[in-house]
Amino acid sequence: MRTLRVLFAVAALAILSGETLRPEIWPPEIVLGPPSPGNAASSQSAWGPQGGEGAFDREQPWLLPTPEASKLARAFLFRPPGDGPFRLAVIAHASTENALRRAQMGEPEYRALAAFLVARGFAVLVPERLGHGATGGSYLEDQGGCADADYDNAGRQTAVQIALAEWAMRTQAFIRKDGAVVIGHSAGGWGALYLAGRRLDGLSTIIVFAAGRGGHADDVPGKVCAAEKLVTTAEEFGGRARIPVTWLVADNDSYFPPNFSRELADAFRRGGGKVAFTVLPATGSEGHAMAETDDGVAIASRELDRALKLPPQATVRKP
Repeated sequence: MRTLRVLFAVAALAILSGETLRPEIWPPEIVLGPPSPGNAASSQSAWGPQGGEGAFDREQPWLLPTPEASKLARAFLFRPPGDGPFRLAVIAHASTENALRRAQMGEPEYRALAAFLVARGFAVLVPERLGHGATGGSYLEDQGGCADADYDNAGRQTAVQIALAEWAMRTQAFIRKDGAVVIGHSAGGWGALYLAGRRLDGLSTIIVFAAGRGGHADDVPGKVCAAEKLVTTAEEFGGRARIPVTWLVADNDSYFPPNFSRELADAFRRGGGKVAFTVLPATGSEGHAMAETDDGVAIASRELDRALKLPPQATVRKP
């Protein structure tokens, strides 16, 4: 057991090298052993696949390690035919500060985006973070009150969970050790922006859809909680950024409207981050859902291909 703790601490240092390891960021006491089949949810060593593959892009439920030693995160894995190794794409879902809404969230799948990526040769992981839906557990990425929102901590705690899921999957033989991509939506995108400042082995690109926190403050469209603080934190994230970011937002996004999203992206760039920002055409009744719909993914497809460094409409043939 002690050996596993040491091994995990070393792995955590490798994942977030360049940042002093602090327990509140990446708890060193987490035990991460090799994955083992089964449904036990009380041990981090029980992570791994939880059943067979489905007909839709080999859809398979997984459990993954989390920063909370007694909790495993639910996830879906999608992948192309064959044994790989495949490039890995991790999709980081949106969130809400409303505890009841978080508890009632369905397990995220992002099927349209997953299908797009699988067709381009990626294995796609969609993990559910702590404090959401069926995964449950502590909500580590709480930003606090509106007036004193801590957007740095919210981003950091989201990033830790994304990075741990990415690290766990890269131990699998069917996953390539390089060329990984993180695609974040809303709060998941905010965590991905924090992750851009970490030396995460194998991560080559970050794509965000309407990245931010505090949107729809008081349930008012277009109102962002502590907007100036969010902009300032985006600039701080940019100051640490090492990985290029593609930032996408729909023209009818009411959580982080295009003008405000541009302000955030400009702040990230001003801090020193490399970012390509694009406003895409309106989609559906609410553009904030772009990453979750067939039409939204189709609209974003050209920019996604560019960010992934693939020719438009490149696909992997299926038998």
